[in-house]
Amino acid sequence: MSTLDFPQITPVREAHRIDENRLIAYLNKELDGDFSDLKINQFEGGQSNPTYLLESQGVQYVMRKKPPGQLLKSAHQVDREYRVMKALENTDVPVPKMYALCEDDEVLGQSFYVMSHAEGRVIVDPTLPNVPKEERKALYQDFIGVLATLHNVDHHAVGLSDFGREGNYYARQISRWSKQYELSKVDEIPEMNELMKWLPENVPESDESSIAHGDYRIGNCIVHPTEPRVVAVLDWELCTIGHPFGDLGYNAMMYHQNTDIDWEAEGLPSQEDLLTWYCEKAGRPPIENFHFYVVFNLFRIGAIVQGVYKRGLDGNASSEKWKERKDSCRDSAKLAWQLVKDAQ
Repeated sequence: MSTLDFPQITPVREAHRIDENRLIAYLNKELDGDFSDLKINQFEGGQSNPTYLLESQGVQYVMRKKPPGQLLKSAHQVDREYRVMKALENTDVPVPKMYALCEDDEVLGQSFYVMSHAEGRVIVDPTLPNVPKEERKALYQDFIGVLATLHNVDHHAVGLSDFGREGNYYARQISRWSKQYELSKVDEIPEMNELMKWLPENVPESDESSIAHGDYRIGNCIVHPTEPRVVAVLDWELCTIGHPFGDLGYNAMMYHQNTDIDWEAEGLPSQEDLLTWYCEKAGRPPIENFHFYVVFNLFRIGAIVQGVYKRGLDGNASSEKWKERKDSCRDSAKLAWQLVKDAQ
């Protein structure tokens, strides 16, 4: 089996070392087993929340933990990740089995949770270069079907009634990101000003609420080792109760950001394919004014990357990558505004 796209495992990095004896004692108690032979490694990546591979008695587990140090209260919410995956355990949405959530900082210094390990591929590139061309559409059809399944879950029935505010999702989001953008603005971007006027005036009438993943993309899924299907959806840190088409518009951005790719020639689905598959799986009619949801996501991403760049200028960035974001907001806004003009 090729190792392409399989997660890279490394020794635990110095900054993320933990007290192994405390963890063993915790697991012995909470999982009711013998973890005396525990081996701990770390997954490459996972900068937001360090992610560890645990192995004991021939069984593998995954632990996700807040990073060390002083943290913003609203960041690195591993408790929300744990709660939503626990709520989805008995649905048709593929998620790992949740074993334990520890919010006692006395154990490892920060909150963490333990879940089952899902064997498979992590495919970062949405053009799926290491997936056989004849399997690419099948994988995307399954991927978008999982999203439709998620949106059809009754969040009240699975205990997530209080997981986020219902209704007026886009009005609230547009207001929030407009304020964030204004706080981090460095120079004038005319297209961002136009978007901040256009978006509130063009919110579609549909005001339904569902579980919204918030960062649903192929790179946040575990794909079966050999088959074109998703076996687990991960990275639920941004999950909330929102509008379902937010996740869908987030996915569709790739078509507008990568116009040099011949999707059909690469055996990849078109945006129309994704929307057709989604609606078929969700059992809903075709989506009207879909460009709004793509424009909204491009605006949101623009506001986010502008914040990253401003923090870098202020000397508060966590790495030097902020320098690459100088024109990211402007590029995203121009793309979004062009979509508005094309639709008109």
